[in-house]
Amino acid sequence: MVLIVRGLISVKPRGLPSMPRQPSAGERGPDRQGTLRAFGLKVRDVRIARGLSQEQLAAACGLDRTYIGGVERGERNLGLLNIVRIARTLSLKPAELLETLE
Repeated sequence: MVLIVRGLISVKPRGLPSMPRQPSAGERGPDRQGTLRAFGLKVRDVRIARGLSQEQLAAACGLDRTYIGGVERGERNLGLLNIVRIARTLSLKPAELLETLE
C-alpha cells in the first residue's frame, strides 16, 4: 500500500500485521470500574479503621492527597509500587488489599 500525503510517500509492506486497536474507555467499562471501585472501598475502609485522614495516609505513603482520593473513588488505576506503598502504610500485605477483588 502506498499513501501520499502532501508530497510525502509512505509505503506499508504487505503481509505485516497492523497494531491491534486499544479498547476505548467504554469498552473497558463496568468490570474495570467495578474492580477499581472495590479496591478503593477497601483502602477507604482500612484507612478509616486506622483513624487516618486521606491527607495523613497520602503523606505517610509519599503520595498526593488527591491521588488517594481518586484511588478511593475508583478513578485511579494503580501501579504495583503504589499498591505496595499503600498496603505497607496501612500495615497490610498487598494481597490483603487485593483479596476483595476475587
